[in-house]
Amino acid sequence: MTHELISEGLAAASDTRVVEVARGLLPRIPAILAEELFDGRRPALVVADERTWDAAGRSVFEGLQGLGVPTVEPVIFPGEPPVYADLAISRDIQARLAETDATGVAVGSGTINDLVKLASGDLGRPYAVVGTAASMDGYSGFGAPMSADGVKQTRPCAAPAVCLIDLDVAAAAPGWLVASGYGDLSAKIPAGADWILADAVGLDPIDPLAWKLVQSGVAEALSRPEALAAGDADAYSGLVSGLVLSGLAMQVYRGTRPASGAEHYFAHLWELDHLGVDRNPPLSHGQKVAIGTLAMCAFYERFLARDLTSLDVDAAAAAWPTWDELEASVRGRFAGSLGDYAVGETRAKYLDAAGVRERLRRFVDGWPSLRPRVQAQLVPARRLQSMLRGAGAPSVPADLGLTPDAVRATFPLAMFYRSRYTVLDLAHEAGWFDELVDEVFASGGLWT
Repeated sequence: MTHELISEGLAAASDTRVVEVARGLLPRIPAILAEELFDGRRPALVVADERTWDAAGRSVFEGLQGLGVPTVEPVIFPGEPPVYADLAISRDIQARLAETDATGVAVGSGTINDLVKLASGDLGRPYAVVGTAASMDGYSGFGAPMSADGVKQTRPCAAPAVCLIDLDVAAAAPGWLVASGYGDLSAKIPAGADWILADAVGLDPIDPLAWKLVQSGVAEALSRPEALAAGDADAYSGLVSGLVLSGLAMQVYRGTRPASGAEHYFAHLWELDHLGVDRNPPLSHGQKVAIGTLAMCAFYERFLARDLTSLDVDAAAAAWPTWDELEASVRGRFAGSLGDYAVGETRAKYLDAAGVRERLRRFVDGWPSLRPRVQAQLVPARRLQSMLRGAGAPSVPADLGLTPDAVRATFPLAMFYRSRYTVLDLAHEAGWFDELVDEVFASGGLWT
């Protein structure tokens, strides 16, 4: 089933031509790259860090040389401190690619891939990624999350032409990396629910193929957390394939909606605060997403416990703030340039009271058929918490060095951080937002 899904995704993908995920793949990777990407016109520029160079980079580089593929001196970042997904670093790689007229080969996981992806995309050149860990879903994804000027956002750029992952290499990576990938894939649960809600009122219509690519394999990919934590290479097949399929879905959709919802904004905001960068190893994106995912699953449980069909739509619309009132509220929560960014994102999805009344009425009228779809998409928060714990992923705020109150304070920031419509926005429009957040953190809740 997974192989067929990948083939179906590749047939519709905008950029990626080749995906291979298998045990014992590393020795064959240079030949695949030589055949699929290098035609003698451009040399190969391998980009790695010290750890991924040892894990796979040296083998790829020397293998390409042995096949007669021209190469330039590789870019190898230090293993400590880890390189950061910063726009300036990507620009440096772009300059190196330009001056050597080379094609990039990213050997690593999230950060290395995103840096080379954006650098190559800005030059209009294809590139390849050799994944070394089951750590995130961006290997085959369109766009690269990048930090610049105090804001982290996904910048548009083409996905890799070739994506290759040796499951034995991935299984040998440090355990926190697979925990990161597990957290990132678990996010597809509440992200899917958010997409269902947006689709129901004519925002971000669901693309059937993108939905199928992401959601068909999530349950299987998340089904063996303890085996993944134990480094069982066979168990990695489902997780890695699920992550790759998620990236292909983003290509099909030409955006990140199939793979992320409000849960990702928690992680982005904590990353902008440099949460966990002083740890060894630093906290990963997927580790932060894990807690954002649990927060959103818990929020959904409280939302679904209420009867939306009984909502007084006129009263909710009457209480809805004017744009000037909401802008002041948003600016009061964010500092500096991030405030300007959040205002722009919030303005893009803002409706006046009449518009909110109409949207709420559509939700209320459609709720009897919509609620079961949303419910079926979700996993109980406590069950997901146990699964994350089994995979070695964060399962309580303290695992990130946060308090429950810090997570609570992130809820309104996550709502205003992006223009994408989520259950947080629906709860805000219904007048339930603050009460639901309080319920998530009430005594007897997930983290108390």
